[in-house]
Amino acid sequence: MSRLFSIITSDDPAVRDRSLDAAVRGLSGPELLDECRRLDQFRRDCPNLYQRVRSLFFLYAIHRFHLPALGQTPTGAALPESGKIPFSGYEHLLNRRFPEAIDTFLAEQQKQGSSIALSSALAEAYHRLAFQTLADQVRRSVRTVRGNQWMFRTGHPADLPLRLRSELLQADRDAMRY
Repeated sequence: MSRLFSIITSDDPAVRDRSLDAAVRGLSGPELLDECRRLDQFRRDCPNLYQRVRSLFFLYAIHRFHLPALGQTPTGAALPESGKIPFSGYEHLLNRRFPEAIDTFLAEQQKQGSSIALSSALAEAYHRLAFQTLADQVRRSVRTVRGNQWMFRTGHPADLPLRLRSELLQADRDAMRY
């Protein structure tokens, strides 16, 4: 069982509010990568939005800060600073297809091994996916409120309840402005 699952899923504030730094302190590179693998699978399967977003931010922090600071591969060797970042994963990242980018980067990590460059790419993808997940939830929540539905209607501009005052549409020839 992952030591991070209990922090994410616990109802007890003493466990839930424990810092990630304290939870991963003392883990070796291979153990930290194993935690990442488990955490990634957890976030894919988790139906709970809060837990999914929290696991995404944990993955971001581990790849951005903890793995590079630790500097060990699963074999215990020094973590290389440079490495290949697949161009297709980079394209997915630019096109805001974060799950595909993560899958591409993880496949490359399985193929070539871990590197600081690949951890940096994974951190960026996890970070952006976390905020995209939150934004999608806000969008869903806002759309469910009846008074907000006008913002999401598509159709003719005249259907929108927003109008410009007629005074704003008249040109003021003396002042050379509207």
